[in-house]
Amino acid sequence: MLLSTFFFSLMQVCVKWVPHIPAEEIIVFRSLISLAISLVFLRRAGVSVWGNNRKWLFARGAFGAVALILFFNVLQNLPLATAATLQYLSPIFTAILGIFVVQERVRFWQWIFFLVSFSGVLVIEGVETNVDTLYLWLGVISAVFTGVAYTIVRKLNTNEHPLVIIFYFPLVTLPVVGLYTIFNWVQPIGWDWVVLLLVGLFTQLGQYYMTLSYQNEEISKVANLTYIGIIYALLFGFFFFGELLNIWTYLGMALVLLGVILNVQYKNKMTKKATLAAETGSKRVELKP
Repeated sequence: MLLSTFFFSLMQVCVKWVPHIPAEEIIVFRSLISLAISLVFLRRAGVSVWGNNRKWLFARGAFGAVALILFFNVLQNLPLATAATLQYLSPIFTAILGIFVVQERVRFWQWIFFLVSFSGVLVIEGVETNVDTLYLWLGVISAVFTGVAYTIVRKLNTNEHPLVIIFYFPLVTLPVVGLYTIFNWVQPIGWDWVVLLLVGLFTQLGQYYMTLSYQNEEISKVANLTYIGIIYALLFGFFFFGELLNIWTYLGMALVLLGVILNVQYKNKMTKKATLAAETGSKRVELKP
């Protein structure tokens, strides 16, 4: 998970390194590389690329595409650490949407934690003069669409192969951004080509190590490590782009992360409690004569 977070952070640096190239064009390169790699692995695994529930697979791809387009635009127009922090709001929207899609309950304390995170966004908006309010809220909207995409993934998780879900993301994204890029093409020059290829490569490496992590360890033990991405973003933002933020902005970022982390910890605690209660009830049934 540490490697995954590191590679995703490098991907964000690459996106920010080419601000003269439209975000949609960057996504074209990312999608082409992701599509090719995913197709190869699906063929090797002998899995049909089309899946079983195409309606939800296309929906996941569509919401993911909008989220990615917005996020890449936000990356190019906000400080790296601020943009990365906003993306961590997505678990909140995943939890809220889970009420309607997978019938999960959101408890009182979770709503309090959600408010803590949103208060952090308001602090950033109110004090940081280097933050464009438009892109700040586009970052929040991006997190909403990411939350929808994750919710759909959860709905599909037991019915579709993970590689199929990954495959549909670039499959749906590519025609959308490809059409825009045809009419708004900006010619990459020199090292631009290397940076664009690295965006796709770092994304695939990030996804690979994240999947490996979730396959070999309990999610509750490794999920919180993703928040180390904020440390990477702060360091990379300072060393590569000379970004220094207002002290109150750091406080706002801390509030966003605090609310999200408390929510994740609380949800894990409730899940373990429910599992323990179910196991205890099962044992009592078995002990009955």
